[in-house]
Amino acid sequence: KPFSLRELEARIQALLRRVEGAAGSSVYDDGVLYVDHKNFLVKVAGEEVKLTRKEFALLSLLVQSRGRTLTRDYLLDRIWGLQYYGDSRTLDVHIRNLRRKLGRSDYIETVIGIGYRFRPPDSEPSTE
Repeated sequence: KPFSLRELEARIQALLRRVEGAAGSSVYDDGVLYVDHKNFLVKVAGEEVKLTRKEFALLSLLVQSRGRTLTRDYLLDRIWGLQYYGDSRTLDVHIRNLRRKLGRSDYIETVIGIGYRFRPPDSEPSTE
């Protein structure tokens, strides 16, 4: 059946997400932050942190793409979907909540005018 190019792109992205998820590691652990992608579990310094589904999806995507800058549009499309027409400030609120719940703001770096990047504690700050 005919469909738009935007829908085709969404289907391809969904397929790529499934393939990436199967190939990547299901656990991130740097000694302080522990993220188990398959069991939806987050711990900071051994204490479990309760996250909403969107917060967990956002953290998981950032962790799996660590070191790479993810644009605001990319994050909105991946977490909220192509059909989301709300305010892009929703992303900022979720990032702020994530930083507060993690107890550290240095994990999630803001790349002004572009988006966000997950920066493990042993990596150097970006000069971009």
